[in-house]
Amino acid sequence: MKILFLNNSGGGFADYVETAQGTNIETFLTQQVHDYKPGDLLIRVNRQPVARDYVLQDGDRVSATPMKIEGARRFTRIRRHAA
Repeated sequence: MKILFLNNSGGGFADYVETAQGTNIETFLTQQVHDYKPGDLLIRVNRQPVARDYVLQDGDRVSATPMKIEGARRFTRIRRHAA
């Protein structure tokens, strides 16, 4: 079956990918994303969040967006007290 895969990590890309009927989203991402770890990516199918066991359907649109950008630091707000 044919899936539109949008990978938003690094340079990002979008392409149609062939995968076997009955493939779940976790298996698909393991095959498509180098060093995929559950929880690293925000996964959406047809613009909706899905569970790891969601079974892909022909024509689905899958997007994978990193939850943390490599090298980014956590922003901490500094409170300034009036003198």
